[in-house]
Amino acid sequence: MKRILLIALCLIIAAGTVFAGNRRDRSEGKIIAGVTLFPPMNFQDEGGNWTGFDTEFAQAVGAKLDMEVEFQIIEWTRKFLELQAGTITCIWNGMTANVVDSVTQRQRYEDVDFSYSYMLNQQAVVIRAARVNEFRSADDLIGKIVAAEAGSAGASIAGDVIGESGTLIGTTAQIDTFIEVNAGAVDFALVDILLAEQMAGRGDLSGLMIAPIEMPAEVYAIGFPRGSPMVARVNQAIVELFEDGTMLRLAQKYGLETQLYLNRTPIRELVRN
Repeated sequence: MKRILLIALCLIIAAGTVFAGNRRDRSEGKIIAGVTLFPPMNFQDEGGNWTGFDTEFAQAVGAKLDMEVEFQIIEWTRKFLELQAGTITCIWNGMTANVVDSVTQRQRYEDVDFSYSYMLNQQAVVIRAARVNEFRSADDLIGKIVAAEAGSAGASIAGDVIGESGTLIGTTAQIDTFIEVNAGAVDFALVDILLAEQMAGRGDLSGLMIAPIEMPAEVYAIGFPRGSPMVARVNQAIVELFEDGTMLRLAQKYGLETQLYLNRTPIRELVRN
């Protein structure tokens, strides 16, 4: 009886080893990019295929590195947890690098290793166009109700923008903040300007606009686990894609050429400066 139990135990251990090996095999030679639905960076076409600037950028880097790229939708508040757990290789979704994360309350570079910066960004104040006269300066935002994606750069700066008398409403995704503004549930939304320019004033959101209020400058970079050897490889591919014109062509395709920006300065130094 003991011999039978021992054999069964060995078989279970062996099966587990094979399963773990297969799991590793599936991830080898593959970049699993954590993303959210964020046009024009990452979104899906009518056929359900991933497209967008960051999508094609990631695929171009994958081609350089001879690695397949897979896109995995994540909950933005769990982005660092997903990275640490190994369910994704990196966060490649128009992620602002030079900001204190609203979830961890730390500079993002303390939790991830960033690639070179590749695009400029800033937060946009999205309002109902009918209320434009109420939103002319940063002082007009104090005490208001704002919607921002939980864990986003917008949520990170919201407290400073609205002050102690204001209220922050967190949403699951940036695109949901437009619905809140459109419905009159909040006074304004804080979202990445690249997204705001794509959505405000169009279709069902034709009654929305970007208020003429300037927000601090931000940069996008790709986030990897601390100590990841992928950072150096991806950085080299990024430089090559800028040099051969691929990045400019992609930016022009998505109307982002004025935001395209290569900076090799480490994020921690950008934050200090």
